[in-house]
Amino acid sequence: MSVTDTHRTIDAVWRIESAKLIAGLTRLVRDVGIAEDLAQEALIVALEKWPEQGVPDNPGAWLMATAKHRAIDHLRRNQLLERKHDELGRDLEARQEKAAADIEAAVEDDIGDDLLRLVFISCHPILSTEARAALTLRLLGGLTTDEIARAFLVAEPTIAQRIVRAKKTLSDAHVPFEIPRGAERASRLSSVLQVIYLIFNEGYSATAGEDWMRPQLCEDALRLGRILAGLVPQEPEVHGLVALMEIQASRSKARVRPSGEPILLLDQDRSHWDQLLIHRGLAALERAETLSSTRGTYTLQAAIAACHARARTADETDWPRIAVLYAALVQLMPSPVVELNRAIAVAMAFGPAAGLEIVDTLTSEPSLKTYHFLPSVRADFLTKLGRFEEACPEFERAASLTRNARERDMLLERARACAANVIFPKVP
Repeated sequence: MSVTDTHRTIDAVWRIESAKLIAGLTRLVRDVGIAEDLAQEALIVALEKWPEQGVPDNPGAWLMATAKHRAIDHLRRNQLLERKHDELGRDLEARQEKAAADIEAAVEDDIGDDLLRLVFISCHPILSTEARAALTLRLLGGLTTDEIARAFLVAEPTIAQRIVRAKKTLSDAHVPFEIPRGAERASRLSSVLQVIYLIFNEGYSATAGEDWMRPQLCEDALRLGRILAGLVPQEPEVHGLVALMEIQASRSKARVRPSGEPILLLDQDRSHWDQLLIHRGLAALERAETLSSTRGTYTLQAAIAACHARARTADETDWPRIAVLYAALVQLMPSPVVELNRAIAVAMAFGPAAGLEIVDTLTSEPSLKTYHFLPSVRADFLTKLGRFEEACPEFERAASLTRNARERDMLLERARACAANVIFPKVP
């Protein structure tokens, strides 16, 4: 195996094993920052030795064993353990021996609980949403700082600083490395799901930049969702989120033209939808609905996505059911954005005039003032009603609000089409 091939293998192994490695070390050293440093040191040793000695049969165990020895050295150097050495005497030695024994045992321990602890600490509410996303991708996704920066179109030093501050915040606050219980567990789990879906959405519909999609972020979020579903198999909303992401991801190859231009849902070639992902998504949705008779927000959104996935053509879409599901979602999660999506479903089910009536109640909503989808949706309804002169400035306003170059081009093209209809109206 060439050096290049070995480095590729190491990169792949790191993506798979790093979260387990950091999780196990965090339980032992009780500091996620130190744990990541120890894991990185093990990676550096692998980069030095594997090209010469070959990739070990069990690379994950090799990395853990190497990190274990580093952790033992760290504990022995630790100033807290060295302090008052004379007074502590045998107690100090016993603590060191126990710490070493714990690390030895960690090689064989079931890593599931440690991974779950790492998920909860990475998405701790004490951190900002942006910090949670960056730290989660770093610790659980195995992404480098540069990869995270490029994914979110943020300067690398900004992401690096965000991650450093997040780890320091967790350390300074002495956030325990544990799985929350009771009422706290539900709120903390909600934070975890929010972060994973935020990562997925940034990949699925990029908020800024030249690309309509960033597939790698979708894949990272899906992987995190699947891991979480395996760690907490009795949580319906986790399966609901996985179902939603699987079904949405199934459309990825049909959402972009070869030139990079976006293709809207109803215009997509459904033969390009990934049937395996749809199958997995529908199975996850069934699992979520089996676990609870009450649908949560992610399960409801997955049920909406499933309506599209089950329709062989756009015309077969069950829009009245989607409108009902959105009405239930509005009750559960009151939001102008959700109401805007309900308006689209109502328009598709009962005509653009019915959808426009809902949209017009949202035009004065402060939270939607800079939300480009509002004028975009309104313009679409006006176009379908033949009110091109009103639709044109709405498309232009939407284009001025979006930060995605591909979407801006599409909206401006639709504005030009409306203007052409005003100047050269079509003959009935």
